[in-house]
Amino acid sequence: MKETEKYVLPSLKAAQIRTREKATIEHSLFSIPAQARHLGAGRKFYLRTYGCQANERDSETIAGILFALGFEQTNYEEEADLILLNTCAVRKNAEDKVLGELGLLKKLRQSNPDLLFGICGCMAQEEEIVRTILKKYPHVDLIFGTHNLHRLPVLLFQAMVAKEKTVEVYSKEGEVIENLPVHRFGKHKAWVNIMYGCDKFCTYCIVPYTRGKERSRLPEDILSEVLQLKQQGFREVTLLGQNVNAYGKDLDQNYGLPELLAAVAQTGIDRIRFTTSHPWDFTDNLVEVIARYPNIMPFIHLPVQSGNNEILKIMGRRYTVEQYKHVYDLIRAQLPNCAFSTDIIVGFPNETEEQFQDTLDLVDYCQFDNVYSFIYSPREGTPAARMEDNVPQAIKEERLQRLMKKTNAYSLLNNQKYLGKIVRVLVDGPSKKNEQVFSGYTEENKLVNFTGENVHPGDIVTVEITQCKSWTLDGKMVKEA
Repeated sequence: MKETEKYVLPSLKAAQIRTREKATIEHSLFSIPAQARHLGAGRKFYLRTYGCQANERDSETIAGILFALGFEQTNYEEEADLILLNTCAVRKNAEDKVLGELGLLKKLRQSNPDLLFGICGCMAQEEEIVRTILKKYPHVDLIFGTHNLHRLPVLLFQAMVAKEKTVEVYSKEGEVIENLPVHRFGKHKAWVNIMYGCDKFCTYCIVPYTRGKERSRLPEDILSEVLQLKQQGFREVTLLGQNVNAYGKDLDQNYGLPELLAAVAQTGIDRIRFTTSHPWDFTDNLVEVIARYPNIMPFIHLPVQSGNNEILKIMGRRYTVEQYKHVYDLIRAQLPNCAFSTDIIVGFPNETEEQFQDTLDLVDYCQFDNVYSFIYSPREGTPAARMEDNVPQAIKEERLQRLMKKTNAYSLLNNQKYLGKIVRVLVDGPSKKNEQVFSGYTEENKLVNFTGENVHPGDIVTVEITQCKSWTLDGKMVKEA
């Protein structure tokens, strides 16, 4: 038997399959086998997370499982008996960074021969990446993907006790597993998954292959989690999904994101956010619900990617610039104080100067508060990777600089509107340099640094804005009227 035949390896071909079968919702699938219950006794783990909020939330589950196995957590790699890297596959530079870290961390085994290295997350779902790790990074003992977090106790037992290199990566549509433990990294803000996966298959994006099909959690399970968080003292929840406003389409209950948002708002938790939205699924009803409830925050992340219809078509985005503007105008009309952020890719295959100018024109139209802009990066296995990457790197970089100059100017312009205003800030904590300076976020997701007394993380305080910068606001705490 070949060495690789012992492994469950990822398959991009299998990962793109979509059937009409409903996703299974499991309420009792996770368990810890008897032989693994004390696996972590006397051992420490180090967990590093790359990428999006979904990865952050997965890491909270991974940490919850490791604590249940008896591990302690450390912030120092050299103290760890287990090092896990929870990875991102959205851009190649993120993958390169992880592979570089793997090479650097190898030396730690010299002082701790029993140190275990593990890779999980979206990179582990890619065929090419797993082949590379097996060939060039033989010190990696454990590789698992996004669909089998519940199997971590078994996989760790194989790798740590049986001393077997363990590779188990499922390429499938996925299910919903409800009874996984969780260790929250924050104490007043929490991520809450409402759905998993993606069926949009934008031509440049690897996420549908790494995360499976769109599958929604049941409303009662989500609401139970939110109520529990509220009882534990959390002030803000962010509802998570790869395409969060497609929530409920697979449940056949005539119950979507608008209905879920209204129900979450009625729990009385102080602040509610949601991400990430796809313009294709953003309905009039959703806007009405956001406007109706004051604890649904007036901040929308609405990725556009390009301001040119031909490029949007090649990207497989399923909307036009005109349709995007309609959604934007609808939100702006009903939520005049709403802040907007977006994602934009520059240098997509075949993008001309005129098409890039259309993107700049859209930025002028929307005047976003924040823009996450990226140079196009081919992802192996996606349709766009088979296109000729025919925009020279120098032109990509020049366009990115022009775009950033424009978007940064609008960020400052939008922030300047807050000068002299009184805003409500959810406090994250004090500055490391000055205990009288605190930071937190407004309802519109503006980062505020402010002075005050008797302030604690998790407080919601009123702050007068005294200075405006491109990315932050400065202020002083004032008493509520």
